[in-house]
Amino acid sequence: MTAGTGHAPATDVTSSPARRPRTTGRPRRILGRVASVALGAVMVALLALAGAAVVVPKAMGATPLTVLTGSMEPSLSPGDVVVVRPVDPADVQVGDVLTFQPVSGDPTLVTHRVVGLVWGGDGEPAGFTTRGDANGADDDPIVADQVQGRVLYSIPAVGHLTNASWAPTAVKVAAVGLILYGVVAVVTPDRSRRSRRRTEPTTDRDQGAS
Repeated sequence: MTAGTGHAPATDVTSSPARRPRTTGRPRRILGRVASVALGAVMVALLALAGAAVVVPKAMGATPLTVLTGSMEPSLSPGDVVVVRPVDPADVQVGDVLTFQPVSGDPTLVTHRVVGLVWGGDGEPAGFTTRGDANGADDDPIVADQVQGRVLYSIPAVGHLTNASWAPTAVKVAAVGLILYGVVAVVTPDRSRRSRRRTEPTTDRDQGAS
């Protein structure tokens, strides 16, 4: 009796080709990211603008006013917003831009630059001479009681928006949009990470038979 050794039949082991990641969704993801960044930038800009025109003046005890004429061009143009804060007359210097009443008690306001000081007998400024940067002649001298404040800073062209009838609605929409953007950014999962996990190539493990 003879014994023979048998061999198990060989089996071919092949591995499936690695799957290539799909690229059809990449442009869409890039476009989505660009849109998200753009929306975020717009929202941040609106928030900064609202802060400069409303929040900061209120915190500093100042008042935002809209320039209506071109008498201060090129420094200030119609539609610019100037932020004006009360000032001690003794602190006013030549070159300061003041907002004042041309006539005491008249609610009309003018914003012009100080070009001269009128000194009183006590050595303190008793009045001011002003002129618009675009004007060729001085204004009538004013006294301290006519001065409403000194311009701290200006914001170009914002007055066109704040004076528009639709401005309050636009501010509300922008605020809601900013809140929604923040919520979506926090609760939305990272789609690109999930997509990478789905498209990672897979390999078959070698199997042997005995």
